[in-house]
Amino acid sequence: MPQQIKEHQQKTRHKNGGDVPLIVMGQVINAYGIRGWIRVYPYTEMTDGLLAYGSWWLGETHSDWIEVPVETGRAHGELLDVKLKACHDRNQALKFKGLKIAVPRAQLPDLPSSGEGGYYWSDLIGVEVVNLREAKLGTVIGLFETGANDVLRVQSVVDAREILIPFIESTVIKNVDLVGAQIIADWELDY
Repeated sequence: MPQQIKEHQQKTRHKNGGDVPLIVMGQVINAYGIRGWIRVYPYTEMTDGLLAYGSWWLGETHSDWIEVPVETGRAHGELLDVKLKACHDRNQALKFKGLKIAVPRAQLPDLPSSGEGGYYWSDLIGVEVVNLREAKLGTVIGLFETGANDVLRVQSVVDAREILIPFIESTVIKNVDLVGAQIIADWELDY
């Protein structure tokens, strides 16, 4: 079964200029303690996977992003407690609250363009979704994680409403074809 890596891609403008594709891999949820630590909700499959990157890019979806070196960090259940080099007290840490955490896509492991062996969530954005009768359901506009399973957000071709489809491989999602830019789902428009 292919492995999905939970992330989102942003084409971003960095403070130093230039566009570089970044993959959003987490979010700062709050300050932690009084010495400049932050608490992070990672979107990675392994909680500590985000700690493998020495620098993170922090920003919002439609804003400038800044690169911030990571000093140290540790897993805390499903969260991370992280000390950034640029952050020395709680007040500085609070300035990062709510910001997304991204890394350049070029730093991520290469995956086959076919999707065999895995794919990044960002690779699914813009892919057409059809059902078993080959009726077009819409286009993937995003994904999100729930406690039970991941969910595809699909913009309907009929009335532009958002359709939520459980991303359960073999049961609901029958095939992901990245080369043909198509996902086949056992789903109907009226579900």
